[in-house]
Amino acid sequence: MDEAEASGRIWRAQVRRRVPAEQGRDALARLIEYDSDPFEVELYELAADPRTLLIDRAQRRRAGQHERRVRRLEDRGRWAEQ
Repeated sequence: MDEAEASGRIWRAQVRRRVPAEQGRDALARLIEYDSDPFEVELYELAADPRTLLIDRAQRRRAGQHERRVRRLEDRGRWAEQ
């Protein structure tokens, strides 16, 4: 495994492990309803930004597509061996 592949594997694992942006946004919204301060409001505005949500979805989609492709290729390899 080369350095680029290792780096990509680490990135995909981090993307798959982190909380989706929508959940983070919702949690911040509940926090602001309870007790808001300027920093929390700024964090919420960043989390609610449509670009942030689109980027998060795109990263998750890309990581998932890659994992499915790798599984499919492994399955084809096992099938060809039989």
